[in-house]
Amino acid sequence: MSTKDTIKTYFAEHSKEIQSSITKLVFEMVKEKTVNVLNEKLVEHPYLKVRGDEYLVGKIVKRELDGTGIPYDEYALIKERPNIIGKLGSSVNGKSLFMAAHMDVVPAGDGWSTDPFEVVEKDGKLYGRGTSDNKGQLASILVAAQIMKKLGLDKELKGELQIAALSDEEETGEDGVEYGIDYLLENNYVNPTYSVIPDIGGYMKGIDVAEKGRSQIKIISTGRQAHGSTPEKGVNAIIMMSDLISLIKNIQFEYKEHPILGHPSINIGVIQGGAAANIVPGSCNISIDIRTVPGMTSDGLIKQLQEYCDKVKDGKFKIELVGSSEPHGIDPNNELVKAIQKNGEEVLGFKPEPMGLGGGTFAKGLCLSGSLAVGWGIGNEDTFHVADEYIEIQQLMDFALLTCLLAIDLLG
Repeated sequence: MSTKDTIKTYFAEHSKEIQSSITKLVFEMVKEKTVNVLNEKLVEHPYLKVRGDEYLVGKIVKRELDGTGIPYDEYALIKERPNIIGKLGSSVNGKSLFMAAHMDVVPAGDGWSTDPFEVVEKDGKLYGRGTSDNKGQLASILVAAQIMKKLGLDKELKGELQIAALSDEEETGEDGVEYGIDYLLENNYVNPTYSVIPDIGGYMKGIDVAEKGRSQIKIISTGRQAHGSTPEKGVNAIIMMSDLISLIKNIQFEYKEHPILGHPSINIGVIQGGAAANIVPGSCNISIDIRTVPGMTSDGLIKQLQEYCDKVKDGKFKIELVGSSEPHGIDPNNELVKAIQKNGEEVLGFKPEPMGLGGGTFAKGLCLSGSLAVGWGIGNEDTFHVADEYIEIQQLMDFALLTCLLAIDLLG
């Protein structure tokens, strides 16, 4: 019997036990309120020591790894926000498969039918905040590692399977300090050959091989304040900005269409200006969100926006880059994608297909750092961040099995 057949047989013969182990972990993890919010919102969540408090789930992860004899490393910029990486196999040949889920969640919000931090099992689904984003996935890959260890398969691996529980995915702090994957990459704590980030939903039907970049840009118009009864004595900064908006809303970006991500996009999401109706406003600003495709840069966007600003008669504008992340894309025919497709077809009955995202996951930072990384996993993305979030139990089981099979194919 092959190693992969051994794994499949074990899952078939111990399905109830495996299901119990995964669901128990999901129940425990969801109960811990690892809510990640901006510091200014902490007052609304008095149970938090710091934003995230991921150490609460980290304790569960470490207990499970210790209980099965799986060694792990812990890296933390502050103790309340750890990153825990369990390791199976050998690092002798340098190959590694990094399976990573995050421990933080968004606030519960309103509209729940049940307590969001007490899991409810109903009709083959687990309901609760974080069940699908991303604690269900964490429980699934953790149990997969325990099964690999129990079967002694860690001794057969010629590479290293790394099961990671990470912090700081759901919110970016105002200070720009990173506690999760960026912290690990910047300090060279991780450098995996392959990475799978199960944080895109889609019932495992799509493999995220490309993600758009994001440039957050603020444009400020400066006019001259005057009394509302004598507008001719002033320069209306809001009208100046409206003239610019009429131009840039249909901006023709300079880019080459990407085969998966397609075209860039622009959204003018915030406009602020004016003090009162009887005052000619002296300033106005807008906040713009531009999603970019490979080949585009923030410097190029600012240069192009400046050209539009220059077209506004008597316009006076200042452009500020508030934040940016690069786009990325990998060859959709690589060995990681092929391994996912092969095993997906055998276990799930369909072949997951390459696709792209307008948003971003941990896969982006990993790819830009040299890892062959994709987003792929369980869950329905339409339940992320909403009331009555849920995950299907069968998907949790399937993903645990697929984690084991991928490890054998990529590291075996």
